[in-house]
Amino acid sequence: MILQKANCSERKTGYDLIAVWKNGRLINMDSQAPNKVFSEYLQSGRCIEDITLIKSEAIHGNSRFDFYVEAGMQKIFIEVKGVTLEKDNVVLFPDAPTERGVKHLNELAMCIGEGYEAMVVFVIQMSNVRYFTPNNKTHPAFGEALIAAEKAGVKIIALYCVVTENSLTIGNSVPVKLT
Repeated sequence: MILQKANCSERKTGYDLIAVWKNGRLINMDSQAPNKVFSEYLQSGRCIEDITLIKSEAIHGNSRFDFYVEAGMQKIFIEVKGVTLEKDNVVLFPDAPTERGVKHLNELAMCIGEGYEAMVVFVIQMSNVRYFTPNNKTHPAFGEALIAAEKAGVKIIALYCVVTENSLTIGNSVPVKLT
């Protein structure tokens, strides 16, 4: 386990859980890390070229998306999901039912109908995985919404991370299997 001393004296616990070891693999558990590393990834130009605007916590319709990006004529809403659940080198999301996640997927699909581009990015908080798939056993509605979003034109991306005791960095994409 990797712990970090918390800076807030009003907390019930004095430490944050940052990462855990599972079968020799370090898995980042920090729920705020995916948006931070994806923001860095966006700024690097590796995801979208020629970005002129990155806005965090962008409100559109009835949702607050993690990012709104403009690049040339592209206007893109992006939702980021952190992935920490792994089984037999396959990563799954969600690890618990998420009505909010289903709502985000449905609203990303609506953005497509309004002329925007949309992406859902699964930031896999570990490396050395075979592929990403929705966790239909835990929340079948999320898997159905993900398939519907893709059919509507929402781009689905899964990116693994290089995890060390002191850092988390986005690596490359991994295959996405929806069924």
